[in-house]
Amino acid sequence: MKNIRKAFTMIELVFVIVVIGILAAIAIPKLAATRDDAIMSKARSTLASVRSSIATERQKRILRGNFTAIGDLGDSTYAFRYFDGDSAHPVLEYPVKNCSSGGKSCWKRTNATTYKFEKPGGGEATFTLGGNKLTGSF
Repeated sequence: MKNIRKAFTMIELVFVIVVIGILAAIAIPKLAATRDDAIMSKARSTLASVRSSIATERQKRILRGNFTAIGDLGDSTYAFRYFDGDSAHPVLEYPVKNCSSGGKSCWKRTNATTYKFEKPGGGEATFTLGGNKLTGSF
């Protein structure tokens, strides 16, 4: 009797590797785009939270009889931390740190009334604080 060994041939193995390579070449760019979409969704969510917090703080000030406009939301370390530097009135429960220089996908406080979001694919969105509103769009 003859001993017959069953195994894959070299051609079959090469074919499987080529197919896996093609699938990876298609899937990786899709996954990268999904990550950028998630970052932009998080930025939109942060912006909505900040806008809601501004509206709430404005109403609290009116109820206290204080009609001064909100002038600042952060400091040199955080883009969104406290209203006008008052630690008793945080903008968000967890403050958002400023970008490091050249950072992407992050918020940056340019000055007391200008805030920027560095987009993941390049470019930026600028938002301005004025009249108790944070205006601008992605």
